[in-house]
Amino acid sequence: CGKTTLLKMINRLIKPTSGAIYINGENIQTMNEVALRRKIGYVIQQTGLFPHMTVRQNIEIIPKLEKYKPAELEENTKKLMHMVGMDCDEFLDRYPTELSGGQQQRVGVARAFATNPDIILMDEPTSALDPISTLKIEDLMDDLREKYTVIIVTHNMQQAARIADKTAFFLTGEIVEYTDTQTMFNNPKDERTERYITGRFG
Repeated sequence: CGKTTLLKMINRLIKPTSGAIYINGENIQTMNEVALRRKIGYVIQQTGLFPHMTVRQNIEIIPKLEKYKPAELEENTKKLMHMVGMDCDEFLDRYPTELSGGQQQRVGVARAFATNPDIILMDEPTSALDPISTLKIEDLMDDLREKYTVIIVTHNMQQAARIADKTAFFLTGEIVEYTDTQTMFNNPKDERTERYITGRFG
């Protein structure tokens, strides 16, 4: 229905065929593409970690491009590992294949925040995780939304109800309804939204 496509339009991986996307009142098509993407963190399905790199190397790849000084790089990496609840001594020198799915996803979140972006895009970040790992990621997202704009794609209605301030319902490429989450789930305005939420289709 276009959820992932929307995320990719926000960081200009896909160009809209019509309309425009604005961040802080500025059309993103007028922005420098590289600069825009470095202000946006992206957590994709299945983590997207580089398998030949350690956890440390995965997290530090963009900060190194941004020419962080060694001491600053070390401090930033430790802060990010603490943020996602992972011990530096235990995990930094491991490779993605040595981690569980939930641990890989948390490293993916840490990498997305490596340069303190303004916006975080999350595409089904818990789709392949067990319920306990999912709740850990959700708790992390709940903490982060106080400081960042987080846009999450999920087909899990319960997850949206738990973590989102506002929710949009997409159907066949159309935004059917967009409102605060409580209204969406308790008093949807569009019949199609109500039918989907109540399980009468979808």
